Amino acid sequence: GIIGKNGTGKTTFLNLILGFVPKDSGKVNVGDTTVFGYYSQSGLTLKSDKRIIDVIRDIAEVITLGDGRKLSASQFLNHFMFPPKMQRTFYSRLSGGEKRRLYLLTVLVQNPNFLILDEPTNDLDLLTLNKLEEFLEHYKGCLILVTHDRYFMDKLVDQLFVFEGDGHIHGFIGTYSEYRESLNQKKRSEKVVHATHIPAEKNESSTKGKRKLSYHENKEYQALEGEIAVLEEEKSSLEIQLGDQGLDYDLIKTLSEKLGVIMKEIEHKMNRWIELDDIKN
Repeated sequence: GIIGKNGTGKTTFLNLILGFVPKDSGKVNVGDTTVFGYYSQSGLTLKSDKRIIDVIRDIAEVITLGDGRKLSASQFLNHFMFPPKMQRTFYSRLSGGEKRRLYLLTVLVQNPNFLILDEPTNDLDLLTLNKLEEFLEHYKGCLILVTHDRYFMDKLVDQLFVFEGDGHIHGFIGTYSEYRESLNQKKRSEKVVHATHIPAEKNESSTKGKRKLSYHENKEYQALEGEIAVLEEEKSSLEIQLGDQGLDYDLIKTLSEKLGVIMKEIEHKMNRWIELDDIKN
């Protein structure tokens, strides 16, 4: 997973790996059997208007999934919510979201063993993201993911490159949530070290001046942990339901919309908990 503020070089790094931009120095050594798949923010360009099924068949007639299953081009499209009756539709007739979904499929259908996804959560609807997450959980290759969606990243990556700007990058082994917790622990440790180096009289006066949680904030802080846990359980339950292959489209859409609301609520409550935790510690 690649994280960092806008302008710190995340997309440039991906373009260097792929050879799209020249290097200032150093090397990029690509394995002889490496097959890149790249989902970028630029989208899909076609030389001429084509039907959906032909766009995919031009790349592959049969697609092998990470769990060994083989799907025809039509079955693969159906799996990603392009039902048979829609597959004869011309590309130009698709909505913006449908075009982005088809673009994603043109990347996945090439069966790459090194997949690079640059901000997929910006353009894809929640329904497609659920299907993509399901696909990637069985993916056997190397994945580089750039996204602002912490939950999507937590599910799929176990190592981070943290871009700090001006070419400074450091690695972290673990999920994004573990990285955030490590930052919070570091911040708390620095506060403790700082406090122990302040003379007793100054330390006492600074402690007196330090803002503490109010009674209501403390009650809110204690309640948030339980509320987040309940929401996480609801989120897990919905994800399990969405994994059922027998669901019809309307139910999938309803469950996905509910999941989106819960994920936003979790993020809101988590940010508030971090804010109160900083004051408390």
